[in-house]
Amino acid sequence: MELDHSIMQKAEVLIEALPYIQRFNRKIIVVKYGGSAMVDESLKRHVIQDVVLLKLVGFKPIIVHGGGKEISKWVGKVGMDPHFVNGLRVTDEPTMEIVEMVLGRVNKSLVQLVNELGVKAVGISGKDGTMLKCEKKYSKGEDIGFVGEITQVNPKVIYDLLEKDFLPIICPVGFDDNYFTYNINADDAACAIARAVKAEKLAFLTDVEGLYRDFEDKSSLISEMEVDAAQEFVDSGSLGGGMLPKLQNCIDAIRDGVSRVHILDGRIPHCLLLEIFTNKGIGTAILNRKEEHYYHAE
Repeated sequence: MELDHSIMQKAEVLIEALPYIQRFNRKIIVVKYGGSAMVDESLKRHVIQDVVLLKLVGFKPIIVHGGGKEISKWVGKVGMDPHFVNGLRVTDEPTMEIVEMVLGRVNKSLVQLVNELGVKAVGISGKDGTMLKCEKKYSKGEDIGFVGEITQVNPKVIYDLLEKDFLPIICPVGFDDNYFTYNINADDAACAIARAVKAEKLAFLTDVEGLYRDFEDKSSLISEMEVDAAQEFVDSGSLGGGMLPKLQNCIDAIRDGVSRVHILDGRIPHCLLLEIFTNKGIGTAILNRKEEHYYHAE
């Protein structure tokens, strides 16, 4: 009997994934979910399918999400004029109310998608269980309102949810010493949470393919980079735009105990599965020097 080639290919894909499933079974992976993958409904479903699959094959995923584009939309809807300082949105009290409302709405929509796929999700913010304590963040010394810098993470509520087999979905809202509410950059929140729970992996879903040695040369995509080389890359000043703080966040996370950080293009359907379960991968992985390289040349 001659089997269809596509069926055999499916078997080969599963076998290729096996060592990764074995290696990361029962390990925590934090997924920072943002960018186009949050706006495009088809991509959103693919991301949630990926995370659910990770959960069902034995990983312990945690989603940390932003909502910048949705917040901007709602600020416009209510007729408020956004104010910016050094390119950062000033979050005054009325804006903070909208931020919390919108992030809560986004949070529960993600919970619903996960629940629909048969996995129990719980949506929380950094105020739940006193998880994300912060202080006021300034931009070059200027006040930008209720924008927070994380000073302490209490991961107890996360551990409790994971232990009870829930998938935590976290929006980046925190509190200060006086219990005022603050908006926190989602990248910062994902890194701080990953460090606090000593995650095996931290995956950033972005709108770029990964890190390039030369952004103009698309063949210069870096598949893997050790943390010291990544720090040299940051210090060289050759990195532009929003990738600089993102990469520094990755480096800090690894130095604080996260084993491996992935920068992925969330516009590619099922990018999480392709990066985590295949030998080649599709994005950039930043790793600790002690971590073995596991991408293999064709």
